[in-house]
Amino acid sequence: MQVTAWHNKARWAGLMALALIMGLSGGVRAQTDPAANYPSKTIKIVVGFAAGGGNDIIARIIGQKLQDDFGQSVIIENKVGAGGSLAALSVMAAPPDGYTLLIGASGAMSIIPAISVRPPYATLKDFAPISNLASFPLILSIYPSHPAKTVQELVSWMKANPDKANYATASPAFTLATELFKLRTGAPGTAIPYKSSNESLVSVIGRQSLFAIADPPPTTPQVKGGLVRALAVTSRTRLDDLPDVPTMAEAGVSGMEVGLWSGVFAPAATPPAIIHKLETELRKIMQMADVKEKFRAMATPTVGSTAAEFVRLIDTETRMWAEVGRVANVKLE
Repeated sequence: MQVTAWHNKARWAGLMALALIMGLSGGVRAQTDPAANYPSKTIKIVVGFAAGGGNDIIARIIGQKLQDDFGQSVIIENKVGAGGSLAALSVMAAPPDGYTLLIGASGAMSIIPAISVRPPYATLKDFAPISNLASFPLILSIYPSHPAKTVQELVSWMKANPDKANYATASPAFTLATELFKLRTGAPGTAIPYKSSNESLVSVIGRQSLFAIADPPPTTPQVKGGLVRALAVTSRTRLDDLPDVPTMAEAGVSGMEVGLWSGVFAPAATPPAIIHKLETELRKIMQMADVKEKFRAMATPTVGSTAAEFVRLIDTETRMWAEVGRVANVKLE
């Protein structure tokens, strides 16, 4: 009886010691793995453009899904200005803990660094790319009462009326894409800046601007509603939602197969474990059927890349846009 009691006491002591060790090791893991309890509070996603634009729509779709999956609130902050770079700068300066993220468009994250005389940041040094969410072509549209029915007719009209040849642009991305169009066609054109693609299109509808080359999310509904007339898309193939609109190549303009993208970034020093957790979650979200459908309605195919793939894309496109800026003599002071 005494031996049995002694064995029972020893057994319970051993179990208690094991539990203590496991508890301590779990605590150590929680302390050494910053992603173990992430997220434990509200996540903020910063967008560099006004509400209603393509990046804002993307941010709200993704934000809702992250909130549903993580069980923590996700808020969207629109920090408008400087082609999206003000939002980028605010996120760059935020604590690198995964609670402040950026929906970064290619204009702010590859084009501005490529063509700025004094770049405000170096994207691959000052940020941690997490995932490219979506890549999309652009749409050239004019106000519907304009006499030009094709791209070639528009170019001819612009050459005949250089004082009236202007275009609306919401960021350096759209500016550089339009400057590339001018290089390819020889058309003149003066940029009129706006805060969002939505405002750019409103200026075209109101005839304050002749045309705009803008992203599909805000453009496609205006085309379908007859408020603007789409003359061409910059993709290699026609868009499913606008099957009657030719590609630039079909419209007689070569070398205009360009597109933009929107992805998620964190401050550079964000722990790799948190970056990986967000990357995994975002890639899962971009494969969800309802998310794909929402993006498809905006004529924007989903991507959901790995962080490594996103890094390679940013590096390649920054080099490409730097060359376009050099040839077009476009510089940001």
